[in-house]
Amino acid sequence: MDKIRMTTPLVEMDGDEMTRILWKMIKDELLLPFIDLKTEYYDLGLEYRDQTNDQVTIDSALATKKYGVAVKCATITPNAARMTEYNLKEMWKSPNGTIRAILDGTVFRAPIVVKGIEPTVRTWKKPITIARHAYGDVYKATEMKIPGAGKAELVYTNEAGEEVRELIHQFDGPGIIQGQHNVCASIESFAKACFNYALDTKQDLWFATKDTISKKYDHTFKDIFQEIFDAEYKEEFDAAGIEYFYTLIDDAVARVIRSEGGYIWACKNYDGDVMSDMVATAFGSLAMMTSVLVAPDGTYEYEAAHGTVQRHYYKHLKGEETSTNSVATIFAWTGALRKRGELDQIPELMTFADKLEKATIDTIEGGTMTKDLALITTLKDVTVANSEEFIKAVRKTLEAML
Repeated sequence: MDKIRMTTPLVEMDGDEMTRILWKMIKDELLLPFIDLKTEYYDLGLEYRDQTNDQVTIDSALATKKYGVAVKCATITPNAARMTEYNLKEMWKSPNGTIRAILDGTVFRAPIVVKGIEPTVRTWKKPITIARHAYGDVYKATEMKIPGAGKAELVYTNEAGEEVRELIHQFDGPGIIQGQHNVCASIESFAKACFNYALDTKQDLWFATKDTISKKYDHTFKDIFQEIFDAEYKEEFDAAGIEYFYTLIDDAVARVIRSEGGYIWACKNYDGDVMSDMVATAFGSLAMMTSVLVAPDGTYEYEAAHGTVQRHYYKHLKGEETSTNSVATIFAWTGALRKRGELDQIPELMTFADKLEKATIDTIEGGTMTKDLALITTLKDVTVANSEEFIKAVRKTLEAML
């Protein structure tokens, strides 16, 4: 068969460790045989980020703004151990944090539901989509170690040079401080993205923070959401028969566990990071979750919501067999290809993305899956595939469909 032609490149952001190995396998087995793949490639592997002083991450985000669609592999955010392991010049910030700050988008994450993988929470019947604000808070925080007794203050200086000061803490000895920030324009973009996504998908929208404790920071998020909803979206929500409501984050957690699912749960940056992992794992696996960053200008960046699978990578380096789940990474590619096809009016590309997703799900439901799913499936007599075997099994299913 003729390969499907693309007209505009995708921005391709390569990553680290085991997910980088899977990335190449997916391209070689599931994409390049069928698509005349056009990408603008950026190596976001930790070694190259270090070589370029993280400029490659910034360049990849700017390219995403230019071309409108990106697909990203999982990447390492270095800690002290990684500094030593990779002999880094600096403890570089999260690439996702840098990209999200430049694109100013909202991350929507939803589990990939397949028959035979039952949610741990028995009441859950439908997917729960986490809408994660993708700017600021702890991911853009400034931190300081306090060496000894002294005073720490928040200081704001306006353009006229006038200062406002708030005492953080009077230290009697060593400690730590962290300065977080957000900007109202980004919170407004977050709110609108959530309301629009709820209308597009005809789902209720929940938003939760801790405004009882954080009476200025979190309360500002709550107020902005309510003001925008009342002014711009209430009538549309009523007409669509869907609901928006605010609740405390701890109340939201209790309600989520008792719910059937089928709604969007909007969270601040850190809450969304943690809760999306919880929701994904409870639905089956971190490797079974889609993640897309939607920016206000209509830019899309698709990624897997999980990490680089370090433990499997070390096994792989020793020549040992791994059974690493590649589903979320496959779905990152299909999401990006479908969006590229939609924007460029290439229906064949959109159809291919749909078929590749169906082939992936059909392969699992047909009884061939990676070890993480085999351990929790209710299907009988399943075949546990290694990393490469699973991708080749998906290719076989896909070829039969094509």
